[in-house]
Amino acid sequence: MTKAAATERLIAENRKARYEYFIEERYEAGIALQGWEVKSMRAGRAQLTEAYVYLRGGEAYLFGAHLAPLRSTSTHVLPEPDRTRKLLLNYSELQGLIGAVERRGYTLVPLELYWKSGRAKLAIGLAKGKKQHDKRAVEKDRDWKRDKARALRRG
Repeated sequence: MTKAAATERLIAENRKARYEYFIEERYEAGIALQGWEVKSMRAGRAQLTEAYVYLRGGEAYLFGAHLAPLRSTSTHVLPEPDRTRKLLLNYSELQGLIGAVERRGYTLVPLELYWKSGRAKLAIGLAKGKKQHDKRAVEKDRDWKRDKARALRRG
């Protein structure tokens, strides 16, 4: 195991994103979290399936990510599982993303949530949507690879 792999642990993954979009670039962003959210993520109770990233006022936000609160969350905190969370990116990265989204028609998709050196990070993909025929081609290719592997194992 490499040193980088030892410091990164996957929390949640958005597998649907790779099926729905062509991912052209990846960015790493920090997330502004509350204490109960960090505990929930350490317990592995995060989902990115319905989440997306949007830009407003020169800042990036994660919308629709679900962090299920633990039963042991303190009584004075009212957990909001689907709240909007601010993403922490460099100014130059944000400007590049704003340009790509507003002028070139890209979209920002959350790909995976993971721990890196004790901090929660979100991998964001700069993506273009796939058409239906693109999705069918991907499925066909995947099926062919699976059938080929089966044939090689048998014979």
